[in-house]
Order: sequence, then structure tokens, then C-alpha cells
Amino acid sequence: MGSLERSKKKTHLWKKAMLHFSLCFVMGFFTGLAPSGKSLIFPSKIEILASNVTKFVAPQPSQISTKNVNKSWIASAPQIHSQKTKATTTKLHVKLLPQLKPKRLVIIVTPTSTKLPYQNVFLRRLANTIKLVDQPLLWIVVEAKTDSTELPEILRKTGIMYRHVVYSEEFMDLEDELNHQRNLALGHIEHHRLSGIVHFAGLSNVYDLQFFQQLRDIEVFGTWPTALLLANRKRVIIEGPVCDSSKVIGWHLRIMNNETITSPIHISSFAFNSSILWDPERWGRTSSVKDTSQNSIKFVKQVVLEDEAKLKGIPPDDCSKILLWRFNFFYARIISKH
Repeated sequence: MGSLERSKKKTHLWKKAMLHFSLCFVMGFFTGLAPSGKSLIFPSKIEILASNVTKFVAPQPSQISTKNVNKSWIASAPQIHSQKTKATTTKLHVKLLPQLKPKRLVIIVTPTSTKLPYQNVFLRRLANTIKLVDQPLLWIVVEAKTDSTELPEILRKTGIMYRHVVYSEEFMDLEDELNHQRNLALGHIEHHRLSGIVHFAGLSNVYDLQFFQQLRDIEVFGTWPTALLLANRKRVIIEGPVCDSSKVIGWHLRIMNNETITSPIHISSFAFNSSILWDPERWGRTSSVKDTSQNSIKFVKQVVLEDEAKLKGIPPDDCSKILLWRFNFFYARIISKH
């Protein structure tokens, strides 16, 4: 009997466990099918919480009693403006930036000759001046073909953008050689269409740095007075234009050997737009270097003197101001010999 009762109890416990497991399985199955929102499962609890929250909502400003209350403690209700109103009343003030004018290229042409005393010394001095000039700048140096590498080494060490032009012709006269070098430089400029303002800078020239800034403002032709320093005579001779502001109204004519020099303009006393060499029609002319002769220097001087109306005296506010000085090499050579 004892063993029979024990087996019945085990069977009863097993049935009870199976029933409990089945109930749990069914509840889990239907719970998984139910929606995830808690408001449907526990609606009464959420309603109770909502009702409790409404009890602690702050009253609106219109519902606050201001009786016996310090009015400074009460904040005024914020004024709400529509986005449309803001869009119509707001004005945008846009300040336009001034357009930057690109700087013109300054093309400096320097002829050299072994006939000039202390050539390399003065070349280094001129290079130190040009190094201080703002870019863009191109330095064209012309010399006779030699076996010496001193001048090319000087140019490489300056850090200036340069062109080194050489030739093989021989000359007995110094002025003829220098003019030939200037013509070679102008031919190089014309051939490569180097657009800029051309200035002939001799080794004897001494500059005020404002001079190069004034060059960039030249449109067609520009001219200025120069001071010629005569070492053995201890005096200064002024050459170049006489101006009223920037308008040329006359010329300083130099007297040498009791004769007045008819050409009023020195090679270092003017500058011009390089496009006149290959595009004369742009400046209202019908002739160019190729149409007249191969002497570019002579052509340019003629053009400058013919079109005085297009000449601009610099500095424009006071053309009588000296920004360039020239030292006479011939007198320096005489002094060095003694």
C-alpha cells in the first residue's frame, strides 16, 4: 500500500507540473502577440499618473492673482512673432569688397659692357635694389659672349627672376654697343610677347623705391625727370620733362660742348607698355617696329615724342620730384685713373 500511494503522489505532481508549464506557455504565446505599447496593457495606471500630473501644472499668467504680490517678481509673457513677419522686416546689408587690380609686370632691361669700369660691382648694387621691388618683375641683362661665368653666377645668386641674353658681335663704340644690347632685349620681349612696362636701367642708375611702384600705373607711356651727377664738376643737371601735375608741358634741354642736345629724353627717362612693339593698333598707331626699321630704340623714342598726349609724368601729383639719379661712368673712370 505504501508503494502504491507513493506512485500516485508522483503521478499527481507530474500532472500538476505539466499543467503549470502549459499555462505558462499559453500566456507567453498570447503576450508575444499583444502590441508593445504599455498604454493598452495598463490603461488605468497611466490615467492615474496623468491625473496626478495635471494637479501640479503651473497656472497660466492670466490666471495668476497679482493681489498683494510684488509685481517685479512677475515676468511678462513672451511676445511671439511669426517667422513670416521676421522675414519681411529683416534687411540684409551686404558690403561688396573692392576688386583687386592685378599688378603689372615690370620689365627692367640692363645692358652691360666690359668697357664700363667696375661693371660687376655696379651690377651687384643694382641687383640689391631690384630685390626690394615687389613682384612681378623680370630683369633682362644683356652682355657680349665671353668665357667668363662671373656675370651668370651673380644673376643666379640674386634670387631675381631674370633672362640672360648674349651676343657675338663686336663694337668699338660704347654707345653703339649699348644700343645694340637694348635692341636685342626689345627683340626678346617682342618675340616672347612679354606683356608689361619696360624700363631701361643702366648700371649707373640710383633709385628711390617709390619709382618702381609708379611704373606699374603707366598705361601707355611714362616719363620723369632725372638728376645727372657729374663727379668732377660737383654739380647736378636735371634732364627730362617739365610737368603740370602729370601733364607734360615742356622739356629740360641739356647743353654739352656749347651745343643744345636736341633729343629731350634720355633712355632711362621713359617707360612704355611692351605691347606697342607687336600690337600698335591697340594704342591708336598704324606702324610697328617691323613696319619701320629694326632699330627698336629709335622707334620707341619716336613714338614717345610723337604721342605726348599719351605721356604720363610720374609721380602724377608732382612730376618735378626726382626719383632717379644717374652717375656718369666716364668721369668715374677718369677719377679712378688719377
